[in-house]
Amino acid sequence: MLSVNSDPLPNFARWPVAAYGFVLFMAAIAYFILARALVSLHGKDSTLAASLGADVKGKISVTLYALAIPVALIYSWLALALFIIVEIMWFIPDRRIESTLRRQ
Repeated sequence: MLSVNSDPLPNFARWPVAAYGFVLFMAAIAYFILARALVSLHGKDSTLAASLGADVKGKISVTLYALAIPVALIYSWLALALFIIVEIMWFIPDRRIESTLRRQ
């Protein structure tokens, strides 16, 4: 007998998706701390500080990963969508670094 699933959305296990979100969240926190430490080491007027600017991508990443962890326990597919949004955001090149290096 052929069984048809009426739910069109994939059914991913909730706890593994939440655990994966926690790993991504911790990696984003580590990046944020590393970026701040490097800026403090090289100074606020350095090329690195100018390239990072307000680090909007880093802050958005931390926020979306933190949001995705509890969301994964309710809608795992939505948490995975948040992970993909962050990945796409980081795949798009950041022009600030190139323009800052050209000015130097």
